[in-house]
Amino acid sequence: MESKEIFSEIVLNNANREGKILAKYACKSKNGIRKFPEKEKIIERINIRPIFFHDTDKIIHSRAYSRYIDKTQVFYLFENDHITHRVLHVQFVSKIGRVIGRCLRLNEDLIEAISLGHDLGHVPYGHDGEKVLNEICNKEKIGCFVHNAQSVKFLMELEQHGKGLNLSLQVLDGILAHNGEMLSREYSPDYAKDWKKFEEEYYHCFREKKYSTKIFPMTIEGCVVRISDVIAYIGRDIEDAITLKVIKRKDIPEGIIRIIGNTNDKIINTLVMDLIKNSYNKDYITFSNDIFSALRDLKEFNRANIYSNDQIKKETPKIENMFRQLFEKFLDDLQNKNNESPFYRHYLKDIDDNYRRNTDKKRIIIDFIAGMTDDFFNNQFKEIFVPKSYGYFLKPKK
Repeated sequence: MESKEIFSEIVLNNANREGKILAKYACKSKNGIRKFPEKEKIIERINIRPIFFHDTDKIIHSRAYSRYIDKTQVFYLFENDHITHRVLHVQFVSKIGRVIGRCLRLNEDLIEAISLGHDLGHVPYGHDGEKVLNEICNKEKIGCFVHNAQSVKFLMELEQHGKGLNLSLQVLDGILAHNGEMLSREYSPDYAKDWKKFEEEYYHCFREKKYSTKIFPMTIEGCVVRISDVIAYIGRDIEDAITLKVIKRKDIPEGIIRIIGNTNDKIINTLVMDLIKNSYNKDYITFSNDIFSALRDLKEFNRANIYSNDQIKKETPKIENMFRQLFEKFLDDLQNKNNESPFYRHYLKDIDDNYRRNTDKKRIIIDFIAGMTDDFFNNQFKEIFVPKSYGYFLKPKK
């Protein structure tokens, strides 16, 4: 067989496999939609990589994805190498989501793409950093900041120096609507969503307070990722908190332990098995009442004892001040066209002209800070605000 015939047969085999295996309400790859299909190097219908599989490749090779490696998950300012960072979390979400998807005969490629891209918009110092950026946006009257919409912005608008990655609607929508902080017993897709509605939701996430908590994914795969996000962090955060001596395992209420367990593996297994059992052959996903009630109680336990723990928030005011100082400094550099600023050197000099012209100056600064890793953020602050030693003597001018 000639190469062209071989590849055509592979494409056909991919489609036939999905037709035989996937549930009728699963999102088939043939239904994937790109806004600009003509910009693809290989036409979708002859690409041996199905559209969502291809989107995963685009995401993992993005600059934003490489920055996961040094982004806070929950705990910051600890020197323990055995706690979760953002790069691990998204892998946990992907693995859990794919297990659920395989058992429910859903599109694993779509689940993986959404999972690996869903937290790209998280900022230095995790949710605490996100809160500060949102406060700055409010104060400066430029709207809101939410990490899920920022994840979409990186992929759709800022990657490739402002050209974007031309991902599918279903992947971008799953990322936008993943909000793992919002817990529900049942998740039903918004099957009627199209590009127009997605873009309206995307716009409103940056403009309307807590708007991102009101939207739901357009695919059942997106719903799977949304709950997999919770399943991935709820028990793992407990293990990390125990490792760091923030809590003890015996602190977990007995009523929760009896129903879903007190170790990460037991919690994941209980939640996943219950979800699969109650969602099998349905066009939505759901927990049983008892399991959901215990999960909700566990989430509240984590909030009170881990996420709001005063002992690990002592340094937070300093971090908040760092965000505000960097924002003011970079904004001053932008307004005064200081081309020596790190903001120009590391960000603006390589960005697309359309982005420069059409984006509010203050929002440009927010985008820059949001993309930083924790170490880069700290180093920028030191470079700008911490005095440098002259050494043993004054060096001669060049």
